[in-house]
Amino acid sequence: MERGFEQTTMRAVAEEAGVSLGNAYYYFESKEELVQAFYERSHEEHLAATASRLEAERDFRKRVLATLHAKIDTSEPYHRFSGVLFRSAADPHSPLNPFSDASRAVREEAVQLMERVIDGSSLDPPADLRRELPYLLWLYEMGVILFWIFDTSRGRGRTRHLIDRTVPIVTRLISLGGNPILAPLRKAVLKLIRELRDGDAFAGGDAG
Repeated sequence: MERGFEQTTMRAVAEEAGVSLGNAYYYFESKEELVQAFYERSHEEHLAATASRLEAERDFRKRVLATLHAKIDTSEPYHRFSGVLFRSAADPHSPLNPFSDASRAVREEAVQLMERVIDGSSLDPPADLRRELPYLLWLYEMGVILFWIFDTSRGRGRTRHLIDRTVPIVTRLISLGGNPILAPLRKAVLKLIRELRDGDAFAGGDAG
């Protein structure tokens, strides 16, 4: 797949995604549909790897750590493939973009996983922060995955280090978000996040 996703055949995509060629042609009309199925399967593998780790732990920080490390564990076999996909997924107009309508189902399922990470923990954030927190944790996970794609260190050691060092920072910031003194700042940040994610004021600005 050195030529990139756009120039790669359906056969090559199926091989990289671990799908038999017969199933690829029978069930999927395009490479993009095949990749969406790959996203779904990857998420299911992540769910399976995370389940037992979350059952045994209530500490929020440890639950986030377990979830992110499980994501790297299950994604590692597809590291090379993910790098090729990124060239297309980074295009805001591509259906492979994790923020696209085509990726909505898997994206919402991933956010729901973060819901479970919170619900099963001892964390008790303010209601406004609690509403936005699953989405914010998913964005954090996307940042980790982006770093992982470019990580060439042995065993993705730099990615593991990033997770281990940033999760305590993120969980500390979440705890600080419940401080009444910081409530105005928290509300302003959450309002901005909602505007950027949900608002229509910026729609249609890119004619390209």
